[in-house]
Amino acid sequence: MPILQIGLLGKANVGKSTFFSAATETPVAIGNFPFTTISPNVGVAYVKSECACKHFGIAHKNDLCVNGIRFIPVKLIDVAGLVPGAHEGKGLGNQFLDDARQAEVLIHVVDIAGATDIQGQPVPIGSHDPLKDIEFVNEEFDEWFLDILKREWDKLTREIDQKRAKLTDGIAKRFTGLGIKDYHVQDVLQKLGLVSKNPKDWNDSDLLTFVKELRKNTKPIIVAANKADLCKDLDIVKKITEPVILCSAETELLLRKASKAGIVRYDPGDESFSLVEGKEILPPQKKALDVVSTVFSKIHSTGVQKILNMAVFDLLKFIVVYPVEDESKLTNKDGDVLPDAKLLPADSTAKDLAVMIHADIAKGFLHAIDCKTKQRIGGDHKLKNGDVIKIVSTLSRG
Repeated sequence: MPILQIGLLGKANVGKSTFFSAATETPVAIGNFPFTTISPNVGVAYVKSECACKHFGIAHKNDLCVNGIRFIPVKLIDVAGLVPGAHEGKGLGNQFLDDARQAEVLIHVVDIAGATDIQGQPVPIGSHDPLKDIEFVNEEFDEWFLDILKREWDKLTREIDQKRAKLTDGIAKRFTGLGIKDYHVQDVLQKLGLVSKNPKDWNDSDLLTFVKELRKNTKPIIVAANKADLCKDLDIVKKITEPVILCSAETELLLRKASKAGIVRYDPGDESFSLVEGKEILPPQKKALDVVSTVFSKIHSTGVQKILNMAVFDLLKFIVVYPVEDESKLTNKDGDVLPDAKLLPADSTAKDLAVMIHADIAKGFLHAIDCKTKQRIGGDHKLKNGDVIKIVSTLSRG
């Protein structure tokens, strides 16, 4: 299973590239004009979870475990700027949608201060309604899904009528490129009560309602309410129906740079920072850190880490599992303690973990061992968040 992929969406000039740089510490072009990002930037960000070392009360050397908090890598893609009509190919729409195709969850960066118009041009703070940005992005995805479904809808209904295809399988086949499975389709059909309705009798409203629900279930979106420190009335977030987190990507980027320079102590997600004693701070740096303090007093954190964590653990409901090769020492073959942390979908089994580690190990799977309980478990045993698992196989990885 490849590394989990998060798509970063939003119109031009809302701070999307700044969010990307802050989350991945990867420098990208950050400019105040449309299509600064003309091809996808791909980087590695991290979600945070309590490390299994805490459960066992052990210390171990791992760069991704900081004071018992484990940082788990995810792929973050900052795709090309989106404009109204993207599903029709306007702007860089086709490229945008193609880049977003494989994302398992989407972060929509919105200028919650209303300082950019629908095309991404700067306007006075508060003069643009950010709710319109959320609406247009949702509509672009819904129209994209609708186009895919309607493209061969008549053909599909004829095949179903002739008993040559099933509704669930037929729809799932048309959405294969988006990673949508037949069980996703079945869940939506049942929820909307469309299972018993003849597809020939579906009207335009049925089709649109279906794709909206399918999009919500398979491409969940969290809103990053960016530039929240500039927003005149934060009550506007109460009108947002999607999951939303207040955010200041610029503040996060500044803090990460200051931390790397040894000026402050700050870990991603912290709600405060502290100055490093004895470190000389220049007047411009002091001024910038005073601004950071003001931001924290208004929104309590930069929000960047919260957004990443919510996307993975709340929207996708992924769990963290630690595979080891020695169940007593909790090590791999090189003697590294708790070397890996894997993100798996909820309801994943021990066999699923084996597949993620290596196809050969899965092929020769015998059983697994739960290192916390010391019990032997079978391939269909459902794993829990924080499990430490040894896979016993007749085959080693190739």
